Amino acid sequence: MKLYLSVDMEGITGLADHTHVDSSKHNYERGRVIMTDEANHVVTAAFEEGCSEVVVNDSHSKMNNLLIERMHPETQLITGDVKPYSMVQGLDSSFAGAMFAGYHARASMKGVMSHSMIFGVRHMYINDKAIGEMGFNAYVAGYHRVPVLMVAGDDQAALEAMELIPNVTTAVVKETMSRSAVKSLTPAKAGQLLREKAAEALKKKDLVEPLVPPENPVLRIEFANYGQAEWASLMPGAEIEENTTIVRYQAKDILEAYQAMLVMTELAMRTTFC
Repeated sequence: MKLYLSVDMEGITGLADHTHVDSSKHNYERGRVIMTDEANHVVTAAFEEGCSEVVVNDSHSKMNNLLIERMHPETQLITGDVKPYSMVQGLDSSFAGAMFAGYHARASMKGVMSHSMIFGVRHMYINDKAIGEMGFNAYVAGYHRVPVLMVAGDDQAALEAMELIPNVTTAVVKETMSRSAVKSLTPAKAGQLLREKAAEALKKKDLVEPLVPPENPVLRIEFANYGQAEWASLMPGAEIEENTTIVRYQAKDILEAYQAMLVMTELAMRTTFC
């Protein structure tokens, strides 16, 4: 059985603010060690439960955070940027299941460092369904008929996961005090929890259905200001909804919608404050 693991950083144990997840800040090196160990707990549990192959995708920022020298020796690591499918690069129908670790809540919601791709996004929608990174990634997995078996992160990420995916297993490693403060387990306790929850998720994998995306989805992204919407709308096929900061794109499938989202958010980041 093949397992896919996407690992973000904001939902990792003990990481509370941008100084833990920004490579230019003083807490980052500590953060990436904890991130790597956290991923390794899930990988180790997967192999102990009989998985024959585990592919890990580094899914934070420039996507070169995980320290491969600390990983289980049988891990296959996808690292670096640019990736055509970003946080779900390499995920296809050959996998029996996927897990998300270090995940956070979507933009404009309560949760530690909550956001959706960039801090200029207020909301993202597939048709009329509000989603964040977790939802979009789960839809891509569902396109390939791969169920998301476990989501690990803060308490708000867990709530979002349970709303999206019936019977998903969640591992809550920290509780939200504010967007930049947490009540966290220690890495040792979180590691034990992650191993237990990963094993549990694999044992009940047949209870989880893939989150199948709609056909011909409409992607809508609401940006924080009009300049961001202007930049995003430069992508061919995209248009601003009148009197809003929402950019709309009609996609042929969820894979095209996902890549459109990547392009639109990258363009939007060119906007300056004034």
